[in-house]
Amino acid sequence: MDAILSPAQIRAARVDHSQMRERDLAAHLGISEAALVAAETGLGVTRIDCSPASLLAHVKPLGEVMVLTRNESAVHEKIGVFEDLHPGKQVSMTLGENIDLRIFGGQWAHGFAVEREVKGETKRSLQFFDAAGQAVFKLHLRPASNVEAFHQAVAALKIEDQSQDFVAAEPKAKDASLTPEEAVDRAALREQWQAMTDPHQFFGMLKKMQIARRTAVRQVGDDIAWALDAGALGHLLDRAAADEVEIMCFVANDGCVQIHTGTVRNIQRMGPWINVMDPTFHLHLRQDHVAEVWAVRKPADRGHVTSIEAYDAEGNMIIQFFGKRKEGREELESWRSLAETLPRPGAIAA
Repeated sequence: MDAILSPAQIRAARVDHSQMRERDLAAHLGISEAALVAAETGLGVTRIDCSPASLLAHVKPLGEVMVLTRNESAVHEKIGVFEDLHPGKQVSMTLGENIDLRIFGGQWAHGFAVEREVKGETKRSLQFFDAAGQAVFKLHLRPASNVEAFHQAVAALKIEDQSQDFVAAEPKAKDASLTPEEAVDRAALREQWQAMTDPHQFFGMLKKMQIARRTAVRQVGDDIAWALDAGALGHLLDRAAADEVEIMCFVANDGCVQIHTGTVRNIQRMGPWINVMDPTFHLHLRQDHVAEVWAVRKPADRGHVTSIEAYDAEGNMIIQFFGKRKEGREELESWRSLAETLPRPGAIAA
């Protein structure tokens, strides 16, 4: 739950810590990021409809934008225009060359339009949060964006409640019904796994067996899933860039999955962060949060597909990689070769 700070106290703290990033300032104050944003409602911030379907009705006229999806350990940014939109009550999708999203609307609880002066320049964004006040998705305008369309969208999406107060719900607890790792029926898991005919069946299999994702990859057997060195993601990105391997990079939270498909080129390291800084794709990954990395094979309509999956110490998925692939085709041999030759545990010197 948020600390007991009034909106005025939150605004004063923002002034006192003007150089801090919003997420870091919220953590410093012991409040959610949504509480930090809500405190400026009426002062450059407008509360808006948080329905993804409502949002998608207004995104195309914005033109070029940057969309951002993150979790505790990875930030995924894509620059482009919205193309093929599929709004839905529970799940919405956007398909396109640069903006490729899977949106789970049940997790979207609060929406804000933000206009803020930063070093003499007006920054505009649409920001969405879950009930606990954690960011699920953000859309930032770019120099080429249509500002008039932004204002029209905000006017259409504005809701009656324009309170500066924010009360965060308790973060969602882990599912207590999941099977403990030591109680997993490995034979049944392997049977169900190998019976799949499409990687998209994986989530349903886990739900049916009441097994957490990391538990499944740990227990299924190293002919199907094998551990990699915790530093393997840096090798993956370096080799994908050097060999121009077309990859798919997924970063997700409970409310959104954001996907990059294509090559990566400009790999940069800064402290614990490894970054991709390409023209339309930016990735920021906290390597020190990575506790386990796994290479995983899943049956597909043609052979199998190979994913590289990174987890934090609590078993949360940080990031996932595949090779670029279309339905009905084998996965890229260049990707399979890269994935199957990444370093195993202990192979990278500390």
